[in-house]
Amino acid sequence: MSRPHGIPLPSAHRSSDDSKKSKSAYDDDEQGQPRPREGARQPTMAERVRTLVEYNASVSLTLPGARDHGPGFWEPAARTVTPEGDVVLLVPWDSPTARAAAYAQDDDLTCVMEITDVAPVAMRQRIRGRAWLAGWLTAVRNEDRARCVELLAERHPVQAVLESDGEQPAWMPVRLEVGEISVDDLWGTGCVEPEELARTEPDPIARHEAELLQHLHSAHGDQVRGLCTLLGNRADGGDVCAAVRDVVPVALDRFGLRVRLTEADRRTFDARFDFPEPVRDTGELRHAMHTLFAAATG
Repeated sequence: MSRPHGIPLPSAHRSSDDSKKSKSAYDDDEQGQPRPREGARQPTMAERVRTLVEYNASVSLTLPGARDHGPGFWEPAARTVTPEGDVVLLVPWDSPTARAAAYAQDDDLTCVMEITDVAPVAMRQRIRGRAWLAGWLTAVRNEDRARCVELLAERHPVQAVLESDGEQPAWMPVRLEVGEISVDDLWGTGCVEPEELARTEPDPIARHEAELLQHLHSAHGDQVRGLCTLLGNRADGGDVCAAVRDVVPVALDRFGLRVRLTEADRRTFDARFDFPEPVRDTGELRHAMHTLFAAATG
C-alpha cells in the first residue's frame, strides 16, 4: 500500500531551561515539531491506531470503482477490532460498502480504510493524525454475525441500533481483513503489524477524551493557560507565559495532556505534560489533573 503524504504539523519551540522542572516530555527537533524524548512514556503505535479505529475519529473507505462519502457524511454506527486483528464495521445497509461487501468472496475486494482524527476543540491545524488500514472487505456471514455484534457491543450500544428498524435492517456488519497499517500523528509516523493491533487495547481515556478536552477548555481555561509556567524560559531568555496569548488543550491520554500555545505573533507550538503515573480511568485522571494544575501554581 502506498500511503498518502503526511499531514502538516504545527511548528514549535521549547526552552532547554529545566529550572522549573517542566513536566513536558518533549524536546525540539530540526523542524521545531516536538517529539517525545528518549524514555518518555507514550502510547505504542499499535495502541494509537487501535484507539483511532474504535473511538471518535472519522472514517472513509476506498473501494475499487466506488467511494463512500467522506468523513462527516458517512460514518459506521460502530467499529471494533477482533482478536484476529480484523476490523468489523457496522455500515448503512444501503451504502456502497455494504453492497460491494455483500457480493465479495474471500480476498477479491480490496479496501483502504482512512481514519482522520480531528481535535474536538477549535484551534489552528485541528487534524491530529491519520491512519490507513489496507486489506480485503467481506460481509460478516450469519454464522459469525452474533460474535461480531458481541464484540461491537463491548465498545458501543449497537443492539439498540440493530433492533431500531424492525424487520428491515438499517445496518450491516462488514469485516476488513487487515494486511497493512500505517499512521501519521502527533507522536510520529510508522507502520503497525495486524497482529500488534490485535494484541493491544485502546487508550482507556479515549471514550471520554472529546468531552473532557471541551470541559477543560470551557471551564478550566485559566488553569490550562497556567501550565505554561512549567515550561521555564524561552530559548532567548524571555518568559514563555509573557509571550503566550492562547493555550488550548489538544489531546489527552493515559500518560498526559498535550496543549497548543499561540504567541502574540501567531506562531504556535505544542507542549506535552506527563502525569506522575499512567491513569486507568476518569477517577485517576481527575486526580492527575489536580496534581498537574497544583504544580503549575506552586
